[in-house]
Amino acid sequence: MSKHFFLRSGTAVGVLVHEAEQAESKTDFIHKITIALKEANETKYWIELLFQSNCIDQTAHNSIKTDLTEILKLLISIIKNN
Repeated sequence: MSKHFFLRSGTAVGVLVHEAEQAESKTDFIHKITIALKEANETKYWIELLFQSNCIDQTAHNSIKTDLTEILKLLISIIKNN
């Protein structure tokens, strides 16, 4: 079941960033990116849960966590610079 939540939150990040590209205003853009950041943080939670419950191995965990950390940094930078 947690893999389903991981898939939902993980793909929501991309959808929200895509939506932000078509934002109606700067405020709308920041709002959508902020929601993407929340979804990325939720994805981080699910990654840890999947790893701790042995649903994914250490290699997958490390790879996904590294990529997710970069995504989080990018989203935070976008928010701070707008």
